[in-house]
Amino acid sequence: MTRTKIKDILQNESVDYAVTVKGWVRSFRNNQFIALNDGSSLDNIQAVIALDTDESVLKKISNGAAISVQGTVIASQGKGQRVEIKADALEILGECAGDEYPLQLKNRPSLEFLREKAHLRFRTNTFGAIFRVRHSLAFAIHEFFHKRGFVYLHTPIITASDAEGAGEMFRVTNLSFDNPPRNEDNTIDFREDFFGRSTNLTVSGQLEAELAAMALSEVYTFGPTFRAENSNTTRHLAEFWMVEPEVAFNTLKENMDLAEDFIKYLIRFALEHNRADLEFLANRLVEEEKQKPQNERSEMGLIEKLEFVLQHDFERITYTEAIDILLQSPANKKKKFEYEISWGTDLQSEHERYLVEKHFKKPVIVTNYPKNIKSFYMREDDGCAAGKETVAAMDILAPGIGEIVGGSQREERLDKLQERMKEMHIPAEEMYWYLDTRRFGTAPHAGFGLGFERMVLFVTGMTNIRDVIPFPRTPKNADF
Repeated sequence: MTRTKIKDILQNESVDYAVTVKGWVRSFRNNQFIALNDGSSLDNIQAVIALDTDESVLKKISNGAAISVQGTVIASQGKGQRVEIKADALEILGECAGDEYPLQLKNRPSLEFLREKAHLRFRTNTFGAIFRVRHSLAFAIHEFFHKRGFVYLHTPIITASDAEGAGEMFRVTNLSFDNPPRNEDNTIDFREDFFGRSTNLTVSGQLEAELAAMALSEVYTFGPTFRAENSNTTRHLAEFWMVEPEVAFNTLKENMDLAEDFIKYLIRFALEHNRADLEFLANRLVEEEKQKPQNERSEMGLIEKLEFVLQHDFERITYTEAIDILLQSPANKKKKFEYEISWGTDLQSEHERYLVEKHFKKPVIVTNYPKNIKSFYMREDDGCAAGKETVAAMDILAPGIGEIVGGSQREERLDKLQERMKEMHIPAEEMYWYLDTRRFGTAPHAGFGLGFERMVLFVTGMTNIRDVIPFPRTPKNADF
């Protein structure tokens, strides 16, 4: 008989029909009642086996064991479930070594412990819920852009350019580490490398997406990106996923509108399709909040926070306005900020979170940052005062996370772009292909990047980015 998913059984109003279910044992009590889960749903289904089941089979039914059950779906006689399965046949598909099973714990394992067991943590309710939500958000990303006529673009993972100019990139090479070819000045001769030049793992697909937007108008990328940044924090990964739309003819305002619509679409999709998972995560968060001091607890529950975001427009302020707010804030006057605030310096996480969580109490879009702290490709604002040059940049700041989206209107003026690249010591000859888009039919355009894991963090209420990606890659950690 064809396998039926537990989710489909629980959603079916019918009873008294035959099924075959396969999954993993969550609990086994009284040698008769098995709680079975197959990952299709947060909820288990109870299978009731015969009291005269062979003793040798009973010994193999332990937490974590994979089994197949054939039987009949009937109205449940017990509390807590509408239906259950009266088992006619049971097969052990995979035994689980009881005492050695890491999740065989009386107390709920900590998230820190489960990070060390990332190959098994999918089996817990928490991580089952997280990764079902992650899947829905990934699907919603494609649906959002498809409905709006965007073209999905696969940009290269291996690149010879540094889109951010940060230099914190992983090198890709097949040269020998022991005896690499060298130039006369003893530097590495990358002409002998596989691609004939120095190459790295990409930090962004933006520059390539810009090329396509100049012909297709509306494109987006969604793929893995890499940063060799030695940051062991709850917000950073060495390998993470980015969503990066690029739109021809868009200005900064239209870029903001698109980003806000996008974020709200994703939240709405998750609330509609993953309500049970989000309610479970919300209840988990309530228990976690109880361990915090009263003044550190969140004012809103997870579901309430998500619905609040949908119901309110994002606040839009300039960087200069943000600096003024921070300088006048009680937190600054009481010297509670670790980092100094002054015009021309980048906002730190503590500043971003103050704006979002204390001052406005909703997502905030900060625009028009100082030119000197932003990337070379951002469009310089017209009419700037000397020493106060700004660019048409935007960052979306979210409660509990800080920056979740970064973007800008791109510099379409060839002379301005060349001047900025010269200031930042970016070799024009290596970026000829990028400059060509400004030579041949240039047009105003804009785009942004959304850190997918940070979006998953926000929607699930988790607090560590390592808990929303299946196998986190961080400094000194590349297990599994």
